[in-house]
Amino acid sequence: MAEFSTIYKLSIIAFIGFIQACSCTCPVMECWFVQEKPGRGGGLTGATTQEKSLLHIRTDAHSETAETQRAPADINPSRVYAITDPAATLCHPSLNPPRGSIKKPQCEINPFLPQPSSLKWVASLTESALSPIYLQADWFSGSFQGLDEQLSISTISRAPSGTKEHDVILSITSKTMSAKSRLGDPVTLDCSFWVDPSTPLSAVGFAMEWRYQTRGDGRLVLAYDGKMDRLAETHEQGASLDFEALHERGNASLLLEEAKVRHSGTYICTVYLPYLLAQVTMDLQIIEPPTLSIHPSPLPLAVPGQTLNVQCEASGFVPLPLELSWEFKGADGKSISLGSGSVSGHRQAWDGTYSQSTRLELDTSKLDLGRGGEVTCVAVHAGGTRRASVTLNVIAFSSPSIEDSMAMVGVALVLYGLIKFVSWTFTGSGSNEAEGQDKKEK
Repeated sequence: MAEFSTIYKLSIIAFIGFIQACSCTCPVMECWFVQEKPGRGGGLTGATTQEKSLLHIRTDAHSETAETQRAPADINPSRVYAITDPAATLCHPSLNPPRGSIKKPQCEINPFLPQPSSLKWVASLTESALSPIYLQADWFSGSFQGLDEQLSISTISRAPSGTKEHDVILSITSKTMSAKSRLGDPVTLDCSFWVDPSTPLSAVGFAMEWRYQTRGDGRLVLAYDGKMDRLAETHEQGASLDFEALHERGNASLLLEEAKVRHSGTYICTVYLPYLLAQVTMDLQIIEPPTLSIHPSPLPLAVPGQTLNVQCEASGFVPLPLELSWEFKGADGKSISLGSGSVSGHRQAWDGTYSQSTRLELDTSKLDLGRGGEVTCVAVHAGGTRRASVTLNVIAFSSPSIEDSMAMVGVALVLYGLIKFVSWTFTGSGSNEAEGQDKKEK
């Protein structure tokens, strides 16, 4: 029993040590502090200014060290901040590269002004129209991108006026900064959020939305009022949320039932608290390789000097561009390039996919095609390389090969021997009959 008690104590000590070790992995990040210059009057906004700043990330406000008080020479001490993030979202490994690493995570912080939203699925959060005393502080928004686009984080933090001690109140995270999908496949765009349970704003509720935009075109995909538990009337067909995961774990991921061409673009996941909002953006690219078909198939028999027209049709691909070319593989296994042929312009179908074709003129008098071989159409696309082949047979050669000559000589000798044998047989039979007739007459 004493041994069990000792093991239990050691386990507790090891667990505490593990937690402390994990807390030490939170990064010290160089960041850009960006803010607008005062306007010049008339409602005009001046240019922005940016200063290097230093962020000491921690999970506990009481875990200060001497290191948090030091700043590099090129950073103004007034731009050194301590960021307390109890959720440890900012302690992700992609935000804390090894020392000496060339690649660095991206970071930017800006002053933030809390204000109510007029959106109908958000308005219920500020129905009282009274700003709580809690908002009387310095507020900041932060944007973080991990190495190799592993992670995107947006935060809203609060600092008592005049201090450099920031507390993360709202954070929103995505692990799909850049996603790809085939046509027809289900798609999940990751988005999750965390709210500090100690903030009085968390008791009111939340709202969230997904928006789509590309090339100046935008639309609301889905919006949800978490306080009233209702979806906005305008939402896209085939888009949904896991509402149980949304309320229990803050999982606001967008679920697209079936990927279509029109889904390619930029998506914005926004989470609202009373007077606050944070958002992350991500790109979705729908990629579908082409389907190839060759006409005519099979190819007709060809003779030396004849010209054959072969066409390859690539259809159902997205996005542009597409590279089309031709190859020939002879009976000896050697391959030669036949070029791209005559390539048509691309055409767009009703579903948004594209098609394109190439036509090849096979001049057997100019190309050394031998006895024939395999003609292949090659399509190089972002979705992968595709190939389609047909067999080419060439007959009636101008001069026989050595093997053919030897075969013909062999056949001639056999025919000659057969003719001589038949001739001898009939000649011998005729002479025997003549001798028998002479004997009878005598």
